[in-house]
Amino acid sequence: MTQPCNRVSVWEERRNEANTYYKQGKFQEYLDLITENLQLARAIPDRAREGHTLNDIGLAYLECWQPQKALECFHQALAVAVEIGNIQAEATALSNLGSTCSRLGKLSQALEYFEKAAQIFRDLQDTPGEVSTLNDMALIYVRLGEPKRSLLLQNQILAMRRLLGDFSGEATTLNGMGFAYNALGQFELALHYLEQALPIQKAAKNIAGEAITLNNIASTYLDLGQPKQALLIYHQVLLTRQAMCDRPGEATTLNNIGFTYYKLGSHRKGLKLYKQALTIYQHLGDSLGEISTLLNMGNLYVTTKRKKFALMCYRNAQELAEQIEEQSIFEKVKQCMDAL
Repeated sequence: MTQPCNRVSVWEERRNEANTYYKQGKFQEYLDLITENLQLARAIPDRAREGHTLNDIGLAYLECWQPQKALECFHQALAVAVEIGNIQAEATALSNLGSTCSRLGKLSQALEYFEKAAQIFRDLQDTPGEVSTLNDMALIYVRLGEPKRSLLLQNQILAMRRLLGDFSGEATTLNGMGFAYNALGQFELALHYLEQALPIQKAAKNIAGEAITLNNIASTYLDLGQPKQALLIYHQVLLTRQAMCDRPGEATTLNNIGFTYYKLGSHRKGLKLYKQALTIYQHLGDSLGEISTLLNMGNLYVTTKRKKFALMCYRNAQELAEQIEEQSIFEKVKQCMDAL
């Protein structure tokens, strides 16, 4: 019979091997190994390791775009952390619950989880954990239509990142500040911060971060009335995201390119790209992305005087918004329908 100490060694080895798959983006292989680890943690039995493994499985489900399953795992991980009094694990589970709710479009609920997690990280003097959670909160404030509040937080985060010497994190925050200034309509200032983030991401070889910043730069050029410049950058981002097999990112970029063609008056091209984005979002079960694309399609149909098709898109978006139960998204859909 395998002794508990040997089982612990196997658990540790398997977790290290799984983390290698995670870093390589091989999330299904990661999920398979981590699921085996859950059975092992329960067999030892070791509640702390069980909690860690539930958290790992939740992350795998999140990356595999199964947010409901992720939610279940993070709730279980939280329950274990509370039961054994592991405050650090509790904060991690709360933060991951916030990320999952954000992915599901439940922004107000996500904010509640992040606020609880940030307070625990602060009490534990875990500055990296606190900074990461505050960053997530700042992005949600922009999505909730509160970019000024986001900027106040981003300035605080930037100072903390610099004290930590967190080079890559500094670029993430500069990107977030650019995103917030864009939402405020201060496009030149947005570009200033985004262009500061880009060389840091290149130096850190953060390809995913670089793609996000380039995407935001392209969106800012579009807002500045330079759609052709935006289009050049979006196509570059699309190639990067396809090479990374980043399906959510690919869908976002296809949606953005479709919108740019719409702005240029190339309605047929725009519609084709919207449909490609919609297919990916539906496959991923990404309701937020699906709503965004359906509204864009509806607006295009209105412009081309096809109100019947526009109404169909808006109604589909309304059904999804009702499932999400987030007021700000529901209002956005309602405005489109009222204007029809």
